[in-house]
Amino acid sequence: MEQRRRKRYCNTVYLLLFILLVFSSITTSSASCRRRAVKHLSTAPPSSTPLESKITSKVIAISIVSGVLTGLVSALALAFLVRSTVKYLKQTPILKGPVVFSPKITPKSLHAALANGIQLLGSDPNGKYYKMVLDNGLVVAVKRLGSLEGNGGSPEATKSVKRRLQKELELLAGLRDRNLMSLRAYVRESDEFSLVYDYMPNGSLEDVMTKVRAQELELGWEIRLRVAVGIVKGLQYLHFSCEQQILHYNLKPTNVMLDSEFEPRLADCGLAKIIPASQTAVSCYSAPESSQTNRYTDKSDVFSFGMILGVLLTGRDPTLPFSIEGASGGSLGQWLKHLQQTGEVREALDKSILGEEVEEDEMLMALRITIICLSDFPADRPSSDELVHMLTQLHSF
Repeated sequence: MEQRRRKRYCNTVYLLLFILLVFSSITTSSASCRRRAVKHLSTAPPSSTPLESKITSKVIAISIVSGVLTGLVSALALAFLVRSTVKYLKQTPILKGPVVFSPKITPKSLHAALANGIQLLGSDPNGKYYKMVLDNGLVVAVKRLGSLEGNGGSPEATKSVKRRLQKELELLAGLRDRNLMSLRAYVRESDEFSLVYDYMPNGSLEDVMTKVRAQELELGWEIRLRVAVGIVKGLQYLHFSCEQQILHYNLKPTNVMLDSEFEPRLADCGLAKIIPASQTAVSCYSAPESSQTNRYTDKSDVFSFGMILGVLLTGRDPTLPFSIEGASGGSLGQWLKHLQQTGEVREALDKSILGEEVEEDEMLMALRITIICLSDFPADRPSSDELVHMLTQLHSF
């Protein structure tokens, strides 16, 4: 919204400047023509023939027309020059080296830590995650994005991606919410970007759910619901509390980080719309409209959240096929909808979290919310704002 207002403002300024230049040029040209005409008339003999008067009128008319045309051409050339200059000055420079947003981090400490080696934590299609210790003892997480070059685009297109990415990172660095990962710094070297975040000791939600499936970790319903509420509160902040609405575009368990208290924080908000398409493959967490028509709204984020909530409730890996009436190949959403229609939705719940009757009622209600979020049509899904009220009513937070 702010960007559109700024664009309208700039266009208005350009239009007013153009009108002013045209008016000034025409006025100057007309004045010059009048002076020449007056000079011609003043030097003409006292008595002139009709032919001479006619020639004088033509000279004056031609002078005025040529003056107007000269003024218009000059105004157009000057307006183009001014517009090109303003566009060049507004162009974001491509920065090199560390850009730091935290007083606890210095460019020198980042360079030293990157040079001394870092510990690989994991990877996804958009890059690799590392653990890094700075010289002051601060532990941070670093995400190295894949190369922004070599994706079939021209050098100018690559520069445009880098500028857009820098603008998005500047925006993300200014976001402050307990359920968002805070961007502390970023480093651009050659054609790669490294993003520096706070270190989350429990890793990503994907890491945690993998341990749960392997029975290496127990995760009760209260913690799972707290994770779900934290995720949707993060979405609520992006969708409704920011001056300009921000969409996540790539919400999935690998982009949900968990702190020492299992409080979730969303990472990489909005970056997927900047990174070349080859690095942002469609996943099972993607809303159908985003893969079919490339149309993405806040309700597309809600679909992705519904998938995550389904994973928390069922404990299942949504990348694997689900069996529906003896046939395999269905998705998690299709499987849940089938169980709801047959009245067997309780069978979807993760057996490791079934306990008291009250908790089971909460989980069954949460499953119904999941199915609504996974509706094929965006208009049928609730907003993140509505989801906060739905989920917090299930339990006291």
